[in-house]
Amino acid sequence: MKWGDPGFSEFLLGGYLALLTLLWSAFLAGVGAWHRRHALPDTGNIPLPKLSICIPARDEAANIEACVRGALSSDHPDFEVIVIDDCSSDGTPEKAIRAGGGDSRLRVVVGLPPAAGWAGKPWACARAAAEAHGEHLLFIDADVVLGPEAARRAAAVLSDKQLGLLSLFGTWRLESFWEKVAIPVIGWFVRGATDIDAVNTPGRKDAFANGQFLLVSRVAYEAVGGHAAVRGEVLDDVRLAHAFKQRGWPLGLYAEPGAFRVRLYRGLGEIFHGYTKNFYEGMGRRPHVALAALLFLAVSSFLPYVLFAVAMLQPATVLTGMTVAWPWQLWLALICGLPVAFRFRLDRADGRSGWMAWSHPVGNAVLAAVLLGSVFRVRARWKGRAFHDGRAA
Repeated sequence: MKWGDPGFSEFLLGGYLALLTLLWSAFLAGVGAWHRRHALPDTGNIPLPKLSICIPARDEAANIEACVRGALSSDHPDFEVIVIDDCSSDGTPEKAIRAGGGDSRLRVVVGLPPAAGWAGKPWACARAAAEAHGEHLLFIDADVVLGPEAARRAAAVLSDKQLGLLSLFGTWRLESFWEKVAIPVIGWFVRGATDIDAVNTPGRKDAFANGQFLLVSRVAYEAVGGHAAVRGEVLDDVRLAHAFKQRGWPLGLYAEPGAFRVRLYRGLGEIFHGYTKNFYEGMGRRPHVALAALLFLAVSSFLPYVLFAVAMLQPATVLTGMTVAWPWQLWLALICGLPVAFRFRLDRADGRSGWMAWSHPVGNAVLAAVLLGSVFRVRARWKGRAFHDGRAA
């Protein structure tokens, strides 16, 4: 067989489609097992020390009230909530106070501009830790709405397993069209690329944390230098996890969709700019990793749709010398449907209806654009602050 022979073309196409069928079938079948394997364990009722829920907030007037109310609704037996207003200009601290309704467990602290060499979020988190009285510190983003059991259950696991740091994947609150299309695709790409078992294994160098929900033991936090250890990093959560792991503190990373909801970005522009500021940084700024991710997307998520379209419109030209009969067209249609079914399973596992699964190919296109944009985006601005190569400028 040689290139151009119909038999060779059929051999190539058949092998490619067989590989994709196995790949997407495995992904589809593994959704339920992945969630069961990585769910937050239940330790039962154990004594818990005081918890400080720390919320850095900069221009979060649209989110802070729901965030504060969610934090104050926690069923943890002993906690406080500390909001650090990171030089907001939109009334964030006033809305935080109003959301507290006079609850004595809430303190709203006026922050200061970051010191030289500090990124804004690590600076605000460090200030929150200095204000906190708890033996456990839970850092959450101001767009996070905690479930009532989340803090207590996570704190119990942190204590029971004697972890230094515990982080959770929750689920997204999606409202606009582009949020529904793109954020689950990008978010699940990050989750799928994270070896959670390796992160949770002491002695392995793998480390990861999701800054939307980051619970630490104060003893461990202070031993690694706190947020000062990652003062200039835009990807402070992941870098902090590495600091814990390097100092010998075990990590816990779990998937718990009911633990919290978060609305990350509003609209396509925010999605692109928000993710490109740190997506390549999350890959360690390694070009070969970015190239491998782009090739995977091209081969597994884009090429099947191109082949299917060509097979339907010009069935004799998909591969040189090969006429694509209806069995091949049917197989290509199956390959195009498997990623959509996979997205449907993911959405259902996260508590969504799944009706936006049809948009999965579009979401992959946004993911590819974000990845490319992040690779070439050396300078970035977010909430009025500048970053250069993933660090505070």
